[in-house]
Amino acid sequence: MDIGKRYTPHELEKKWYSEWMEKGAFKPQNKGKDSFTIVIPPPNITGKLHIGHALNLTLQDILTRYYRMKGKDTLWIPGEDHAGIATQHVVEKHLKKTEGKRKEEYDRDVFVSKVWDWANEYRDYIRKQLKAMGASVDWSRERFTLDEGLNKAVRKVFVDLYEEGLIYKGKYIVNWCPSCGTVLADDEVEHKDDNGHFWYIKYPLKGEDDFIIIATTRPETMLGDVAIAVHPSDEKHKHMIGKKVILPLVNRELEVIGDPYVDPEFGTGFVKITPAHDPNDYQIGLRHNLERIQIMDEKAKINENGGKYAGLDRFEARKQIVADLEEQGYLEKVEEHKHSVGHCYRCDTIVEPFLMDQWFVKMKPLAKKAIEAVEEDEIQFFPERWKKVYLNWMNEIRDWCISRQLWWGHRIPVWYCDECGETIVSEEDPTSCPKCGSNNLTQDPDVLDTWFSSALWPFSTLGWPEKTEDVERFYPTGTLVTAFDIIFFWVARMIMMGEKFMGEKPFSHVFITPLVRDKKGRKMSKSLGNGVDPLDIIDKYGTDPMRFTLSILAAQGRDIKLDEKSFEPYSKFANKIWNATRFALLNLNDFEPIEYDYDELHLEDKWILTRMNRAIKSVSEGIETYNFNHAAKAIYDFVWSELCDWYIESIKERLNSEGRSKKLAQNVLVKVFDNALRLLHPFMPYLSEELWQAIPSIKEDELLIISKWPKETKEEIFEKEENRFNDIMSVIRGIRNVKADMNIPQSQKIKAEYKILSDNDWIEGAQDQILKLANLENLDKTDAKKERSATAYVDENVETYVLLGDMIDVDAEKDRLNKKIQKLEKEVNKFEKKLNNKNFLEKADPEVVEEAKIKYEDAKYQVKKLETLIKEID
Repeated sequence: MDIGKRYTPHELEKKWYSEWMEKGAFKPQNKGKDSFTIVIPPPNITGKLHIGHALNLTLQDILTRYYRMKGKDTLWIPGEDHAGIATQHVVEKHLKKTEGKRKEEYDRDVFVSKVWDWANEYRDYIRKQLKAMGASVDWSRERFTLDEGLNKAVRKVFVDLYEEGLIYKGKYIVNWCPSCGTVLADDEVEHKDDNGHFWYIKYPLKGEDDFIIIATTRPETMLGDVAIAVHPSDEKHKHMIGKKVILPLVNRELEVIGDPYVDPEFGTGFVKITPAHDPNDYQIGLRHNLERIQIMDEKAKINENGGKYAGLDRFEARKQIVADLEEQGYLEKVEEHKHSVGHCYRCDTIVEPFLMDQWFVKMKPLAKKAIEAVEEDEIQFFPERWKKVYLNWMNEIRDWCISRQLWWGHRIPVWYCDECGETIVSEEDPTSCPKCGSNNLTQDPDVLDTWFSSALWPFSTLGWPEKTEDVERFYPTGTLVTAFDIIFFWVARMIMMGEKFMGEKPFSHVFITPLVRDKKGRKMSKSLGNGVDPLDIIDKYGTDPMRFTLSILAAQGRDIKLDEKSFEPYSKFANKIWNATRFALLNLNDFEPIEYDYDELHLEDKWILTRMNRAIKSVSEGIETYNFNHAAKAIYDFVWSELCDWYIESIKERLNSEGRSKKLAQNVLVKVFDNALRLLHPFMPYLSEELWQAIPSIKEDELLIISKWPKETKEEIFEKEENRFNDIMSVIRGIRNVKADMNIPQSQKIKAEYKILSDNDWIEGAQDQILKLANLENLDKTDAKKERSATAYVDENVETYVLLGDMIDVDAEKDRLNKKIQKLEKEVNKFEKKLNNKNFLEKADPEVVEEAKIKYEDAKYQVKKLETLIKEID
């Protein structure tokens, strides 16, 4: 079969994805066998997938294709997340820009329908991106976190937890985003170091001509102060307990109380207590039964409790309050102060601690089994260091605020009777109050946190709460491939909900992908303009080179520094495979399968079969242990170097001959190509499928995607022949290196000699291969090294020399090599200084230090090699 002269990736991608879909190749193939299931981390419908998604999806697809070929009942479930806060935020901005309206100017149902339009548009785009990346997901099982089945699961979980007393409603200090208009969970708040101030404010003591000083970073909250606290054991200030102070600007009387929360060494030792606007103050207020005065509204503007400041934005109020304090003599001093400030993870607005009624889940009872599952390694993290991160967070877990003040999302399944005030929590929409019979019911206006529905993803996507065949067949899932930043948002909650509602872990392994950074090591972002769109890479290089690049860079525990040039070598790799396969096919026109004994095989045949089996083992182990870079490197080295550069070159003469030797070479070549393309398939699915179809081997399956993964065959590991051929390659490399060092073209034939050093004269039986592959005029035996000859290779058995004779101008070559040495010595000095620099060793990334060590040692080696070469030619 002629595959064409050029590798055209885009034609193959279109052709094979359609073929796989049409023939149902993405659906589970082996019912009744052990299953392997992956649930896709559902991408948010707020925009396009980026290069980090491409990495995540590629690694999931590698696992899926591998276990499918291994014969497991394999399922990869696609789906998307409705992303409550994020989606509503972007749609509100879009409508403000296009229609000039705020959300509140629409009827709720109308607004939600507009968000559905957005969702459907972006879901279509995400599907196209997934298909472009070659994702072998079962599209017939695609889910969305707001579809009817998942809504049913969400309601059941809410009701069950409520009835157990694990969901409750209460007034509490929450993280409030004034811009998004909703509460945020603790782990949705991003803390950043901001340059702020400490304002030192005088609070007059009642009935005394004295004052105390309070230091605060948020002077506007003083409008809600209800007490002053000191530590009860603070020798300096405990005598103040019970005294009264006057709140400046407001003239409210405050009592000084003692509470162990106060750190006497921080600030002035006095702390103002504002229970409605600080979570720690809220707890102090509960202990001392203090009033809670709320002085802001949901837009972070001062409310009627703020007196003359009512209506001002919180930061405008701050300016005015500071000005008034200074004017009235209450401002002692101002100091610059860098401190951590919470920001909304979506819109970056500074979060405001806010007192309000919210729905919460009690997490401690749910966390117990989820902690045990990881401690006992029922669930393993890769890399393992993330286990500690997970356990630290789980052991300090706090109740989860699950209500959001949004219109887009799962409406909380709670209704209130307008007549008698009864609260009704139900999986189905009630029509009347069970207590008084009234039909006047109002549903809770809030929706559930997006992560509530996502927490059920491993079993809700399989049809739970119905007892579906898929639940029985595919739960628990196998591996979760995800990013480190959602271990708490998503991974931990899935484990808790899986243990609670399914009675077992949702997955066995959690692989945390590396973070993709730009070539300078910076995180990719819109503001820096350094993001990489995977579709742009696919357009330029093709899907397979993109996938292979990401795979070979995906080292466990190390971020990826991505330069667009990183894709070029693996685009060349794809072309190399194409051209090598085309050459093979041109020499297989008369191929016929034959039976043969291993004794008949030539040295190079046994060597390549051995290397093939080594590759099968390495690639399999790399994938199964999530060392994707090791697996990719193993298949790269095997295909590029061992198969294409060595084996094919070694058998060219045999392929051009006739007889048994040719038939043996053809059969081994076909077998090796067949297995190599199977190994390559998870990484480069399109290229491998196209070429595999062309190889004239005996195929048990119609498609490579559903064919069998190669098995390591111990009978085809010939260690003696492997070592011998490796020796031959070392001699050839040595001769080629001498040519390169001496500026002799590789195409030029030269003379070489060898000297036997032991009874093992293996080189005498390898002359044909060495002559041919090193492009030698002759290779003669000698008793001693001649003048003007360069040593090419030395081991305990043989020395090999290249005869330079009159081929070179000795003086010119010495001059050239000395200049090269001088340049290399500068490199040696540069890296030596770096490696002796304590700051560099302590502050640089470990991989940067390791790279410097490697370059230092290599430069030293090159200097020594060239110095030896000068001596030899002199």
